[in-house]
Amino acid sequence: MKNELTITDAQKQVDEWIKTIGVRYFSELTNMAILSEEVGELARIMARKYGDQSFKKSDEKYNLADEMADVLWVLICLANQTGVDLNKAFLKNMEKKTIRDGDRHKNNEKL
Repeated sequence: MKNELTITDAQKQVDEWIKTIGVRYFSELTNMAILSEEVGELARIMARKYGDQSFKKSDEKYNLADEMADVLWVLICLANQTGVDLNKAFLKNMEKKTIRDGDRHKNNEKL
């Protein structure tokens, strides 16, 4: 496995892993539920590390980077299952945000 990869590479690696080790993709609905679960685990760490909640003994098993990677993994699974090219989608989304928000944040007194 390479140390650096593109979004396209990541989608291919996940697909290859699913087909050779994971047997098959879970259903899209199951993966959506798993994504929600993983985001919840990430939120738990964020609330304790950066928010007002304190860590409990049971929280010690959680790792911020690993939880973010879990979220990314399941999101990539969903993209693969639904035919979404995340590289193209991300570039298009960046363009949308740049056009829409080009001056919006600069002119926001709250920022």
